[in-house]
Amino acid sequence: MSASTLEQRRTEIEAYFDRTAMAAWARLTSTEKLGHIRATVRAGRDRMRESLLAMLPDALDTARVLDAGSGTGALAVALADRGAEVTAAEHSPALSALARQRAGGIRRGNIRFFVGDMNDPATGRFTHVVAMDSLIHYTPDDLVRMLAGFAVRTDTSILFTFAPRTRLLAIMHRVGKLFPRSDRSPAIEPVAEARLRHLLGTDPRLAGFRVARTFRVESGFYISQAMELLRQ
Repeated sequence: MSASTLEQRRTEIEAYFDRTAMAAWARLTSTEKLGHIRATVRAGRDRMRESLLAMLPDALDTARVLDAGSGTGALAVALADRGAEVTAAEHSPALSALARQRAGGIRRGNIRFFVGDMNDPATGRFTHVVAMDSLIHYTPDDLVRMLAGFAVRTDTSILFTFAPRTRLLAIMHRVGKLFPRSDRSPAIEPVAEARLRHLLGTDPRLAGFRVARTFRVESGFYISQAMELLRQ
């Protein structure tokens, strides 16, 4: 994917969350009662967030953490509550505004909200980067390109999720293309774990990192796999 096409995908994602899906995401990430399908998605996202947090130190008082694609801010708040200095980077101004509104009860650390490209060098340098479900709309090559952009500014670890290539996700991907274009979310780009490992292992920009832990969360219509990259 060229730089211009990558920027087009970023614009599509921002437009989707700002104009089409804002109300749905506000509900999904709240405590409101949901229908069965969305409830399984919420449960899966909650489990993934808690699992990612479990991969980080309990005390983050000296850490700078990038929440890359921070959405409505639940992960950023949890990181700050561990004492971290968090940069919550989000393409969508509407989602970032909602996250800022919900972040009033931080007990420890702090959160700096950044609206724009989560890979912008202006966000700074970090101890850890966490990208939960924010890279799933990019092709495998561009996902690795994004990770390489994080790598040059990360001292310890990068935690990210990807859409694993499964039969159910493949069906959902095909069905999504049947909807009118105005009703579609940006397509999820499933990738097989073996292919992703190959791309990570052969990219010279990621030579300083190795793949460590990985796990998958499946909850109804939510299927996501986490992977940890550790600096060697």
